[in-house]
Amino acid sequence: QVQVVESGGGLVQPGGSLRLSCSVSGSISSIEDMGWYRQFPGKQRELVAEIIHSDGRIDYADSVKGRFAISRDNAKKTVFLQMNSLKPEDTAVYYCYIVVVYSTFSKSTYWGQGTQVTVSS
Repeated sequence: QVQVVESGGGLVQPGGSLRLSCSVSGSISSIEDMGWYRQFPGKQRELVAEIIHSDGRIDYADSVKGRFAISRDNAKKTVFLQMNSLKPEDTAVYYCYIVVVYSTFSKSTYWGQGTQVTVSS
């Protein structure tokens, strides 16, 4: 059984930093794409950052470029989101996703439970 666990959210003042972590455990062959989305109240989830396994590409939403950094530790099956210079408009629930490979023709996408990030003075 695959489990995805997020951590690192919380309350921070404008200009502060937070680091989100997302780890996957269970019987898996390998991991492909990993990334982060966020959801504002009453809105659909939007992409924040992701790492595309096939070509190593890293994509960021324009609103976070230069402030957020995504990284991964394959050995620990973990993806991170370092968030710096946080703004009140970054306040949202952040969700990670991980694409797990079971075999050549079998893969699934798993989502974390979501972690609240609140930027406020």
